[in-house]
Amino acid sequence: MSKTYNVAVLVGSLRKASINRKLALALADLAPASLNLEIVEIGDLPLYNEDADGDSAPATYAPFRSKLKAADAVLFVTPEYNRSIPGAMKNAIDVGSRPYGQSSFSGKPGAVLSASPGAIGGFGANHHLRQCLVFLDVHVLQQPEAYLGGAGSFFDDNGNLSDGIKPFLQKFIDAYAAWVAKQVG
Repeated sequence: MSKTYNVAVLVGSLRKASINRKLALALADLAPASLNLEIVEIGDLPLYNEDADGDSAPATYAPFRSKLKAADAVLFVTPEYNRSIPGAMKNAIDVGSRPYGQSSFSGKPGAVLSASPGAIGGFGANHHLRQCLVFLDVHVLQQPEAYLGGAGSFFDDNGNLSDGIKPFLQKFIDAYAAWVAKQVG
C-alpha cells in the first residue's frame, strides 16, 4: 500500500476567483493518490510583528503554523506583483518561519508554480520565492520549472481547465509527487 503525503498549499493571490487559486485546485484534482493537497489560507494573517508574537501572538498564527508543521510538504502557487511575490505570501512565510529557530517549513520538500496573464509567467516572483525558501531549508523541486504565462486563457467561462495546459500541469504534479516521496521516504 502506498503512502499518502499531506501537502500544504499556499496561494499568493487573495482573490476568490484568482487564476492561481484555480490552478491550485486544478493541481489538487490532477494529483496522484499519493498526494493530498489542502489550501492553507493566508489572507487572515495579520502582518508579522515580532513584538506581537509569543504569548500574545494573534490568534490566527497558531493554527496556521500547526497546519504547516503537520504537512509533509509545501506547494506555493503565486502570481507576480511588481516583479516579486505578493505581500500576503511574504507575510505568510514570515509568520510560518517564526519564532526564530521554530520554522514550520524547515526540511520539507516544496515546489513553486507561478502564473500570470503576462508573457513571462511570474518569473520574478518564482525566483524571489525560491530565494526565501533556500533560507527556510525547503527542498525545492528544480524541474520542471513552472512559470505559466498567458494564464488568463487556462480556464473557460465555466471554470474548466483547458486541454492546452493540462498536460504540463499533470507533468508538474507527477514530478512533484515523485520529489515528495523521494524526500520524505
